Amino acid sequence: MQKYTYMVRDVNGKTLRGSVSADNREKVILALQNKGYLVLEVKEGSGGLFGGGGGRTRKRGGKVPGHVLAFFAEQLSTLIAGGVPLVRAVSLLGEYASNPTLGVVLTQVAKDIAGGQSLHSALSHHPKTFSHIWLSLVQAGEVGGQLAETLMQISLYTKTQEGMKSKIITAITYPAILAFASVGVLIYFILGIVPTFAQIFKDFNIDLPLITVIVLQVSSILINNGILIIFSIICIFAVFRFYIKTADGKKRWHSFLLSMPLFGNFLKNIYYDRMLSTLSTLLKSGVTILNAILVLEESFDSNVIIQNALKHVRAEVAAGKSISESFRATGVFPGLMTEMMLMGEESGKLPSIVATLSKFYADNVDQFIARFSAVIDPILICGVGALIGIIVASIFLPIFKLSQIGGN
Repeated sequence: MQKYTYMVRDVNGKTLRGSVSADNREKVILALQNKGYLVLEVKEGSGGLFGGGGGRTRKRGGKVPGHVLAFFAEQLSTLIAGGVPLVRAVSLLGEYASNPTLGVVLTQVAKDIAGGQSLHSALSHHPKTFSHIWLSLVQAGEVGGQLAETLMQISLYTKTQEGMKSKIITAITYPAILAFASVGVLIYFILGIVPTFAQIFKDFNIDLPLITVIVLQVSSILINNGILIIFSIICIFAVFRFYIKTADGKKRWHSFLLSMPLFGNFLKNIYYDRMLSTLSTLLKSGVTILNAILVLEESFDSNVIIQNALKHVRAEVAAGKSISESFRATGVFPGLMTEMMLMGEESGKLPSIVATLSKFYADNVDQFIARFSAVIDPILICGVGALIGIIVASIFLPIFKLSQIGGN
């Protein structure tokens, strides 16, 4: 039997290190996962973890677009399934990578694998490139002897997530451009055209309609106090940004986002789809439920309300409660989700039920995007048209009055 050193994370998020004797590395990983640990590293021998780095994780590489990683996972899966050795496959993909950052990362990954590390261990040195989800899935695929199949699941999962992002970006791009252009036109009218007519009206000394008085007053305030207004907006934004980075501010802001009329449900559906699709992929790949929930928790820093709920779920599951009961106890997740999970547990088909739930929430997101795209454009056009109409009317009403005076 060989001696192995390991580094794991327990259900409370605490990092633990130790050593154990076993026949092979896979048995060590499986034994640690069965204890509810998230395995970070297992290395043969009693030396420091992560090779000659003095026990420190080498953080190299940077962000790589999701669609690039999806293509890499698909290519690597194909090469491994075709019998190409892992080191050769990773080295080949690194050599011909279209993304320079990924090329540098894969070159180092290939060297680490050639030095005796597993794919999971080699990828873990690049946390900016490969997320917790990636690492957990790859680790499960290696332990289960189904790395090629798991990599294909990673590719499909990443493509799904990128597809959702693309839909959302596409839905908001045109309205954002239209809104930006409209604001520019309004500012030009108020700061460029209105002051010219204001001087004309002042020279003729006529009584102005209320709408004209209001527009002229707004124009005067913006011209005379423009720098102060811009500075105030920047200060308010900076204070707001600082506040929402605090624990209390982040919690209040994220709670507000989820409770917004109309858009709150949209955000919830996005989060539920992402959470459930990730959970389904992890479970189908053989990741234990505790490790899967821990991975979800670490990947949900975008909303602390859901992240804290997942922490509660992990603690409840670790205490021996069922998954559905743990999710229900948070009070955050909808009843449909918890009831479907209960059905999945009773039937032994939890991963499939969770995948079905994910599709349900993804369909809700698609429906909202379609409706939003159909409604927002005419609303923006009508709104901007009304504002421009008010400004134009405020200018032409006094002109009509002047023409009547001149005619008399």
